[in-house]
Amino acid sequence: MKLILLRQSGHAVTVRLSRPRLAALSMLGLALASLPVLAAVHLLTNPLDRTYIADWRDRIAEQQTDLKSLESVAAAESQAVGRQLAGMQARLMRMEALGARVAEVASLDEGEFTFDETPATGGPDASVRPLAGFELKDALAELSISLKRRESELEVLESLLLDREYDTSTEVVGRPVARGWVSSPFGQRVDPFSGGTAWHAGLDFTARPGTEVRAAAAGIVIFAAYRADYGNTIEINHGDGYVTRYAHQKELMVATGDVVKRGQGIGTVGSTGRASGPHLHFEVLKNGRHVDPRRYIAGNL
Repeated sequence: MKLILLRQSGHAVTVRLSRPRLAALSMLGLALASLPVLAAVHLLTNPLDRTYIADWRDRIAEQQTDLKSLESVAAAESQAVGRQLAGMQARLMRMEALGARVAEVASLDEGEFTFDETPATGGPDASVRPLAGFELKDALAELSISLKRRESELEVLESLLLDREYDTSTEVVGRPVARGWVSSPFGQRVDPFSGGTAWHAGLDFTARPGTEVRAAAAGIVIFAAYRADYGNTIEINHGDGYVTRYAHQKELMVATGDVVKRGQGIGTVGSTGRASGPHLHFEVLKNGRHVDPRRYIAGNL
């Protein structure tokens, strides 16, 4: 077989190929063309390469697991911060209500103490960077401690003002219901639900549904809402560490922050919460500890 090759100079060169040479060239071309196919087959069939691919798949799966774990941790931290903020918001709302009443009792200038508006702030412009996660948690913790301290200070001020405003009318001596009788004493008793012995932190007054509930002494309402086993509940701070609690009411006639007088109607007898029937559960607390209400209203039972 003859091959004619043209050079750049234009001269032709004739190459004679014998059959053996032609066969060798054909085999070489076929081998070069089949290299990619052979390489692909090698990658798919070689056990070492399959192990390499499986190893990478395992690494990717581990990274996905780590990512899900980090997402779970972030979600948990976000929920914790949310719960902390909710608690702080509740305390702040109570402080605002009490603060407004304290300002009213003390005859403070309305323009100077406005609890419904955000206090004005300012300062020179400065470079700002976002808070890191740990910085935000620390700031929330400090704010929570500060709120508790301010709440305590406000309660002390409230007590002093109440003493000045109401004098002896803040003494807990009044009967908490207009009509009714004591159906369960203070102390150990047989629980009406379980049948076992349980501690009873107040007095129960059985009365007709809708019977007026009265404040046992003058003070400031510090809680007026539904509370778990207590049902519709009112708490009144009378100063000097005294707080009275009125539970299971049908209707609440006062709100948090209201100033009430001794004998004033604050609600009606009901059976809300954990109650076997219509009655008023009445508690007296001194510095956060329950005391026997009979000591204060014995002459009015």
